[in-house]
Amino acid sequence: MPSTLLKPEVAERLRLAFDDDRDAETFFLRLDRYGPELLDSLRAVYRERADVLLERLLEIMLHAYHTRPADLKRLDEARLLSPDWLQSPRMVGYVAYADRFAGTLRGVQTHVDYLEGLGVTYLHLMPLLRPRDGENDGGYAVADYRSVRPDLGSLDDLSALARDLRSRGISLVLDLVLNHVAREHEWAERARAGEDQYRDYFHLFADRGLPDAYETTLPEVFPDFAPGNFTWDPEVGEGQDAEEGAGGWVWTTFNTYQWDLNWGNPDVLAEFVDIILNLANRGVEVFRLDAIAFIWKRLGTNSQNQPEVHHLTRALRAAARIVAPAVAFKAEAIVAPGDLIHYLGSGTHHGRVSDMAYHNSLMVQLWSSLASRDTRLMEEALRAFPPKPANTTWGLYVRCHDDIGWAISDTDAARVGISGPGHRHFLSDFYSGEFPGSFARGLVFQFNPATGDRRISGSAASLAGLETALEDGDEIQIELAVQRLLLLHTVILGFGGVPLLYMGDELALPNDSGYADTTEHAADNRWVHRPRMDWALAQEVQAHPDTPAGQVNAGLRCRIAVRKGLPHLHASIESSVIASPDPRVLLLRRDHPLGVLLEIYNFSEERVVLPAFLLRSHLGEDAHDALSGSALHLTRPTLTLTPYRAMWLTAAEVNA
Repeated sequence: MPSTLLKPEVAERLRLAFDDDRDAETFFLRLDRYGPELLDSLRAVYRERADVLLERLLEIMLHAYHTRPADLKRLDEARLLSPDWLQSPRMVGYVAYADRFAGTLRGVQTHVDYLEGLGVTYLHLMPLLRPRDGENDGGYAVADYRSVRPDLGSLDDLSALARDLRSRGISLVLDLVLNHVAREHEWAERARAGEDQYRDYFHLFADRGLPDAYETTLPEVFPDFAPGNFTWDPEVGEGQDAEEGAGGWVWTTFNTYQWDLNWGNPDVLAEFVDIILNLANRGVEVFRLDAIAFIWKRLGTNSQNQPEVHHLTRALRAAARIVAPAVAFKAEAIVAPGDLIHYLGSGTHHGRVSDMAYHNSLMVQLWSSLASRDTRLMEEALRAFPPKPANTTWGLYVRCHDDIGWAISDTDAARVGISGPGHRHFLSDFYSGEFPGSFARGLVFQFNPATGDRRISGSAASLAGLETALEDGDEIQIELAVQRLLLLHTVILGFGGVPLLYMGDELALPNDSGYADTTEHAADNRWVHRPRMDWALAQEVQAHPDTPAGQVNAGLRCRIAVRKGLPHLHASIESSVIASPDPRVLLLRRDHPLGVLLEIYNFSEERVVLPAFLLRSHLGEDAHDALSGSALHLTRPTLTLTPYRAMWLTAAEVNA
């Protein structure tokens, strides 16, 4: 029973902590499985301090294991028997701010029926742990990881909501901010009070020497309202012996009130293992690892995507697997494809880092193809993506709570004969409505004159043209906008991963023009696409499915139902790009053991004619469209796609 990973005396001490031999056996089996990964990563980062740190982590893990509720231990066993649960086509995500969705956590609980009816199996509630008062970066400036925002409820309310969701097959997802804490967090307060133990939780500098050296290679995240990466704090001195009033510089990548943590200090890792396991025992099933790319700092680099980041994530994941194997990690790493794949694991980390990562590139390419009516750049970008580990999955989205940054690779652009900077400029113009003939209505976010970078805020409906069309009363444009919204969502439902519906998109909610009426939101126009849930409209669309919002809602519900019955969409299968004979059309192929799934997407408002022989070479003479339920005879010379048409085709005999 004792783990071979541990010294005999340590293993014996651990064994004595169990009253039940079966519990002990389970813990030691998991320790033998995941312990070597944990220790290897600890040694890679902390070297001679690793063994002592492991013993400290074991005490934290033991306590969490003993206090884990029985129903969650049962979920652990179920997930071990179905390790691909997060890859299943039945997984459909929904992302919302709890207060904007239903006021409080108890309010969310009263609307679980709505989520269940929509087909949701994964609910991501945006930051709800207690943030600093006032401006707090939308909740990402956490002041206490062990309490909930008072206006939302309590940790007991969170546990009750998680139990209700779990009983209906819905996994609760929460943000875990790893890179920084609020200036008002206890750790930061104790650092300012001169406690050396907590000063070492942060990157503090007495003068500008090192900060200036770092700044030469660091980008700015929020150049408009938080330029630079370091903040002068008059209360930060040189520790307990500092003169009263002595100040210092604090590393603050995102905002002046968000202090970056020093992950080179093993105490920080231990704190987060404890935080993760505490929240896991409250029923959190997926942790969105916020700003994960930034947690390790290295002079002379952009201090993103450093190798230690992946070791630290693997260590956190291994610790969670030992205590709570039902838990999964999602990396919030909005980085280049070559860097992104490491967050799912490559080399010795293959499939052992995060279980899920955002496919930001797909989101960007969706909007790019919609504006240009040309999918060739998307084809290049997707072809260049390295394959992910087969046991991981993508988080796929049309929109999220954030702005859209035009992450267009200059190399990909050059391969299709266009200018990367020129195309990024076009997209900013198009989606801000400045480009002649644009259907979009977005807002420029964080214009950086030094780089020309202009990101875009806006709801999916407003960016896809529905807001403008409704105001103009143009029935043709209204119909096209509805079809655009359905096309975009059909791609994320069919790509292979967890499709994430952003709250209100299922109702085609437009921009919230009154976002600036809330003082703390006025300077951040991302709140334009974070409206409050319209529950009256949610009821209305059921009764009136012929309205634009009703058509979007009914179309999404239909597509979600089809997705859940189509095993070809299991996320262990990759979507591969097929060369399209028409630049307006994207062709994706998925090779499942049950047969080929060919996906066809028309990214234009025009009718497109495709040669049937191209499709016949993948599917044979007869095919079935899962989306429409219709049969196709590919012996005919051509196939005509109506504007913004999407098709999911399988060979007819598969459905016989």
